[in-house]
Amino acid sequence: MSVNRAPKSGFAAEAQRKINSKYSEELAQECLEWIKIVTAEPINTSGEMDNFFEVLKDGVLLCKLANCLQPGAVKKINESKMAFKCMENISAFLECAKNFGVPTQETFQSVDLWERQNLNSVVICIQSLGRKAHNFGKPSIGPKEADKNVRNFSDEQLRAGQNVISLQYGSNKGANQSGINFGNTRHM
Repeated sequence: MSVNRAPKSGFAAEAQRKINSKYSEELAQECLEWIKIVTAEPINTSGEMDNFFEVLKDGVLLCKLANCLQPGAVKKINESKMAFKCMENISAFLECAKNFGVPTQETFQSVDLWERQNLNSVVICIQSLGRKAHNFGKPSIGPKEADKNVRNFSDEQLRAGQNVISLQYGSNKGANQSGINFGNTRHM
């Protein structure tokens, strides 16, 4: 059971509408379908915002997902529907996501899910985790992550690059800044 609050109004309502406008039902559905494949849980995979929230809000499924990727990642999954227990589940999942390599800027705050403040950030986090799933021998979602392309140059190659005059700097063909005045002149 989520916190019942008065509906937002004014600036807060406008900010919430802007956040909700970024939500993609297609990406949310892709996330839920991926979670269903990895966890083998019988869930509704509709990407519709209400369903996405209902399926994930208590954090139980997210913890099961983490344990499917790496057994024992979440030590204790709280089945209780009490708010602080659900928030513990969500926090445990977020900790695992970071350990699995999801960048901090692609994670979300527990309240983004629990209080339904920013479901788009939840989608981003799951998508990011889904791209890393191949590291755990599971099917992944989204675009394949790029591999590092390390280049090693010899000292001779690096010195040779210092002698090249780059045309990227452009040319001003002898122009200078004389005669340029900004604003009004000072009258005394």
